[in-house]
Amino acid sequence: MSDPVPPSGAAREGSLDAPFRHPIAWRDPEFYDMAAVEAEMERVFDICHGCRRCFNLCDAFPKLFDLIDDGPTGELDGVPKAAYGEVSDACTLCDMCFLTKCPYVPPHPFDLDFPHVILRHRAARRKAQGGEFVREQLGETDRNGRLAQPVAGLANWATSLRNKTTRAAMEAVAGIDREAILPVFNSKTAGDRLKKPVPPDPAGPAFGLRKAAIYATCFVDYNDPDTAVAAVAVLAKQGVETRFAYPECCGMPQLEAGDIAEVAARAERVAAELGPLIDQGYDIVSLTASCGLMLKFEWPLILPENAAVKKLAAATRDISQYVVELNKAHGLAPGLTAPEGGVTLHNSCHARAQNMGAVSAQMLRLIPGAKIDVVERCSGHGGTFGVMKKTRPMAVKVGKPAAKQVAAKGNAVLCSDCPLACKHLGQLVAADLPAGATPPREAHPIEVMARAYGLM
Repeated sequence: MSDPVPPSGAAREGSLDAPFRHPIAWRDPEFYDMAAVEAEMERVFDICHGCRRCFNLCDAFPKLFDLIDDGPTGELDGVPKAAYGEVSDACTLCDMCFLTKCPYVPPHPFDLDFPHVILRHRAARRKAQGGEFVREQLGETDRNGRLAQPVAGLANWATSLRNKTTRAAMEAVAGIDREAILPVFNSKTAGDRLKKPVPPDPAGPAFGLRKAAIYATCFVDYNDPDTAVAAVAVLAKQGVETRFAYPECCGMPQLEAGDIAEVAARAERVAAELGPLIDQGYDIVSLTASCGLMLKFEWPLILPENAAVKKLAAATRDISQYVVELNKAHGLAPGLTAPEGGVTLHNSCHARAQNMGAVSAQMLRLIPGAKIDVVERCSGHGGTFGVMKKTRPMAVKVGKPAAKQVAAKGNAVLCSDCPLACKHLGQLVAADLPAGATPPREAHPIEVMARAYGLM
């Protein structure tokens, strides 16, 4: 995706001009006018009805098309506006329709951006009705992580699938599906484990040439610190000077809930804190695809006038993207050994939405002799979408085709740029295995790379 500036010349059907996205007008009062929102949804939904290329991406489009087909007219005019919320609730904001399927995105005159129309609807509904309490509390990831850290063992016991009593209570009281795997917490965060800098290897090809600030993300910091440790180890092996830099969550849970003002506030704070590091020559390296997408694409659309946000977006790389760039510029340190049993890489939607290519696959294929298979189907998880009882059946439905592909590969390791997608797919694969069969081990791609170097 290019900068949100229309190209010169008249837009036309079949144009090869690069797509772009408009800045999100969240500060305009009309943005939250539900009548105006539903009028725009009607325009967009009618175009989608006439095309239907996105029928197999997620449950939002089948939901829309069923509403139309089962209505009294067989057209969109037979669908009550009150039902538009059902389509909105089925969208995971994965961006795949905009990026991979839709022929009508800007600069086409239809000017269609389905995910951002859904985002606008959620923002307007939230302003009119208030937020969903449980969903928004789950989205307070930094707070939850800080609270759980001192009692990590107890928190993990209470949320374990094996604890039928507490999980049943959580489902009854909070609507959290008792069958959904929940992230575990750690008594030592990534920040704790990386307080002491890891010195760069003087023999590394990038020694003295590159510096990286690791934006660990909330999930890695509190739930999966091994990913941060692996990233720092691999970069240090290349001679890259690293430092831990995680001010706060990127706000993806708040974006999904329609709280754009909160996302903007976080963007301003994080950009202000990371800006001095960029000025000192540090590249910003994000460890999960959703957070990389926020920093590089969503934040500049929410705050297009903010120079610090633009600077941060330009300086940010996903970890796999960064390793691939290091290889192209400097080569990689020797010593890689192919993982036994092969690796299945799930190319997550939020990695694909960054339009940077399958960089995790490119990175893993730098391991000599490695067997790397790629699955490019949505996992269906979508953050809280895959956790709440109301929406988890859709997450399972959408994720099953991808899980079937993972199982068919038969590899020993399953990895994804999105840790929640990896866990969701791993659970779906394990559920269909014959008795006694071993499910694939789950990992982040950079952890596979670290093990290939013998660093973990």
